[in-house]
Amino acid sequence: MSRIAYVNGQYVPHRQAAVHIEDRGYQFADGVYEVCEVRRGRMIDERRHMERLDRSLRELRMAMPMPLKALGIVLRETIRRNRVRDGFVYLQVTRGVAPRDHYFPAPGTPASIVVTARAVDPAKGDALARQGIAVITVPENRWDRVDIKTVGLLPNVLAKQAAKEAGAREAWFVDADGRVTEGGSTNAWIVTSDGKLITRPAESGILRGITRTVMLDVAEKLQIRVEERAFTVAEALAAREAFVTSATNFAMPVVRIDGQQVGDGLPGPVTRALRENFHQHAEIAD
Repeated sequence: MSRIAYVNGQYVPHRQAAVHIEDRGYQFADGVYEVCEVRRGRMIDERRHMERLDRSLRELRMAMPMPLKALGIVLRETIRRNRVRDGFVYLQVTRGVAPRDHYFPAPGTPASIVVTARAVDPAKGDALARQGIAVITVPENRWDRVDIKTVGLLPNVLAKQAAKEAGAREAWFVDADGRVTEGGSTNAWIVTSDGKLITRPAESGILRGITRTVMLDVAEKLQIRVEERAFTVAEALAAREAFVTSATNFAMPVVRIDGQQVGDGLPGPVTRALRENFHQHAEIAD
């Protein structure tokens, strides 16, 4: 079956989808995106993702491309047409098409919107979680507004490729003070020797991950102590457990950092509990 994309008001086969040469997302990375999990045909945490989308757009002085109810219909129809039961739906909004100029285009220029959906096999993610993943660390070299979920992801691409070439799955950015900010496409967490859950505050310097937000609720329900603060690479290496979170990973155990073993080198009980309980606390759309 050919995959179907929604592009600026039309559903078209992927191979027929086209981006205009003067789309500002293509030329300036002048746009934002969201990735929402699809589980058993239903979106997970749609409301939270749409709230973050709205915030990202407002931070870039862009308007929502259509009413939220209409956007929800587009997302669901794209999922339906691609027959996705388990997977994710991707939404991208840019400032639209205009002659290349750093200034904003003329008022009234319509935004460009692209929606795609793809199926994944949950069993593969579960198998990976049973083994755990390796991460490497890289210097933080991104702009200060990583709290906006923009499509400007070149530093993340380079970091993820460096991880792949090192035989790892993810890269953690580390600031000038030696503290972990976040991963190339995930939020970073550790569990200390006394069982406390540590993750960097989301006020600045990281993206406020939707899965991160839900995991804080899960931790509270499981009566796991949480401290939102930055942690160093040395603390991570001395931790009992480490893991990353994202819409496509839930809680994914980290068992090696820069080639060094974390804890006993196996996924730990806190990470497993958070992963197993995640969907009991996430919002499941109609």
